[in-house]
Order: sequence, then structure tokens, then C-alpha cells
Amino acid sequence: MLRGKIEIHNRVSIGSSSERNENDTLGLIYTPGVAFVAKQISLDKKLAYDYTSKWNNVAIVCDGTRVLGLGDIGPEGAIPVMEGKSVLFKVLGDINAFPLCIDTQDKEEIIKFVKAIQPVFGAVNIEDIESPKVLEIVERLQKDLSIPVFHDDQHGTAIIALAALLNSLRLVKKSMDSIRVVIGGAGSAGYGIFRILKEAGCRNIIVTDSMGAIYENRVKGINSRFKKEIADKTNPMNLSGSLNDVLKGADVFIGVSGKARLIDKEMVQSMNSSPIVFALSNPDPEIFPSDALEAGASIVATGRSDFANQVNNAVVFPAILRSLLDLRVKTLSEDMLVSVGTAIAGIVDTKHLKYDYIIPKVDDPRIIHIVTDTLKNAIQIHLDKKMQ
Repeated sequence: MLRGKIEIHNRVSIGSSSERNENDTLGLIYTPGVAFVAKQISLDKKLAYDYTSKWNNVAIVCDGTRVLGLGDIGPEGAIPVMEGKSVLFKVLGDINAFPLCIDTQDKEEIIKFVKAIQPVFGAVNIEDIESPKVLEIVERLQKDLSIPVFHDDQHGTAIIALAALLNSLRLVKKSMDSIRVVIGGAGSAGYGIFRILKEAGCRNIIVTDSMGAIYENRVKGINSRFKKEIADKTNPMNLSGSLNDVLKGADVFIGVSGKARLIDKEMVQSMNSSPIVFALSNPDPEIFPSDALEAGASIVATGRSDFANQVNNAVVFPAILRSLLDLRVKTLSEDMLVSVGTAIAGIVDTKHLKYDYIIPKVDDPRIIHIVTDTLKNAIQIHLDKKMQ
């Protein structure tokens, strides 16, 4: 029995009792030597980055209410998923990530908890908390904490979806400002994708929820200011109707609904020429690749590793958090996210770009360096603008 995916290993060795002397390692890392370090940090909290593991620690905070496409499975059910993310953080980003699956669904308690653990961590990754609650949690924590707060479901999924779409458009010879994109799902991922696509120049985005298309002045189901923002800033033709209705003539479908088989072959056949289908829900996509391809889709992607074109935030979140830790950047603006997505798309050059290879593999070693360099440049641009 595996009994978990992670464990802690020491960076120093204290040796056996027979090997120790009065100047041994134990005396340095614990009493009496640690007292001096502790006192210095108490006088200057920033020293915690130099003398403790804070610089490389990430808290993965989850309440178990929106885990994958499984829904509310509770904090215990979320543990194996968060442990898996911890492994990816370590293997792909050399980050110490701790799964903190907490037994509360109360928004204020979650915010209070994250604030209380801030001293130990260099960054926070919010994960698999139901929407729209999570969007407000992230917004408030980003304002109140002194360390970066990354929401993988929102920001990570948006970045990798943009990267995949940019390369797909290159293949089908369409432009971002001329396409109609339908997003199936108005939760955290759908919200993040709509915002990044709009920032990247997409003019015609329609977001759908369980009640159909979201449009200006729709009253039913507009239960948060985040969904109101979607209603106000998307769907320029103010189309109403079901997902089936608005998908007709669309160039792109991006599924982040958490619902298996949300669309079928007939719906894909109703799309514009050379349709692009991203069925990203896990573990079961909105449509399986074989069905989408049979229906005439030019490019199909899922969030799974057992199909071609894995458009999954696992491609990007280790690199993003590695960069946030190293650069000590507190927040990422929307244009920074676009820059990262564009840079990741650029990793796949024209020679290697194919209908079944639109995005780098999860373990591509170039991603870390590309993301870090991109963010460094984006941060410098922001600093230069402030100086003007």
C-alpha cells in the first residue's frame, strides 16, 4: 500500500549521538543556536526568507467543495488530489507544497485560516473551492496578504487555454479578433478564461451556465457580481438560448463545466468550419476526442494525459509558483497572464506544431525558464510605467 504520495526529507543531517561534539549540527539547528536566528527574524520578518524554508513553501488550500468534476467530496476526499499536486510542484518546480484540506466551507473562516498561516509560506495556491465563493476569497486574500495568492482553477486554466488556442488558431488560419468562442461553464475556470481571452483581443465570447447563454440584463441565475461581469462584458450580440443554440456557427468551444458529455456530435457539426473543441473537464470531458473528431472537429484537446493535446493547468502552475516565489511578485495582472500564455504557446515552434501537438508537455523543462523570463520582463514594464 502506497499510503500517500509525499513525505518530508531534511536538508541537514544531525548525525548519530556518538559523532556529535559541542559544535555539532544539532546545536546549530536547534537549541542553543536556533535562538539567535529566531531573535533576528523577530526583529526583521523578511529574514525568514533567508533563514527558513518560507522562500520555497507553498500552501495548497482546499475545502473539498469543487474537486475536479467530482463536486463536493469533502476535505478528506480532496487529499489525494492535493497530494498529487504537491508531487507536481516538487518534481516540476522544486517547490515544497503542503496540502491543507480544511474542514470548513465558510468563506470568512477560510480567509481567516489563510491569513493565520501566512508567516510559514512564500505563496498560497487556492484550489478546488466552489464558485463564486472562491473568487471573492481570492480577491480579498490578494489584497490583504503580503505574499502572492494564485488561484489555479482560474488563472492556471486560463493561461494554458489561451496558449492552446493561440496555437490552434495558427493551424486553422483564423485570428483571435474574428472568432466566436463559446465557453461551457461559468465557474472559476470559465470566468478566468473569459477575462484572459478578452485581454488577448477576442471580441466575441459567449459564456453559458446550466441555464444557457449569459447575456446582458438576464436576471435568472445571475447570483454574483462575477457572473454579472460576464453578462456585461461578453455576448456582444446579446444572444439567448441553450448551449446547443449558441454553439451553432461558433469557431471554438471551451468546456470547463465539470459535466461529462455536455455536447454531442451534432452540436460539433453545427459549428463553423474547422471547429476547435477543448473539452477540459476532468476526469470525464464534455465530449470524448474520438466523437469530436468524427463530427468534424479540426483540433480537439482535453485535460487528460491519456489523450493528445493535454490542456491542463498542470502544464503551468509549477512554473508560475516557482516564478512568484523567486521574484516575490504579489499579484499577476491580466496582461501578465496573457504574456505568459503567449510565451508558452511560443515554445511549440512552427516545425513541431501539429493538430495533435498544440501545447508543450507537462514535463517540458523549457516552461520554467520561459515563464520566469516572461514575468521578469512584464514586471519591469509595469515598473517602468509607474516611473513615467
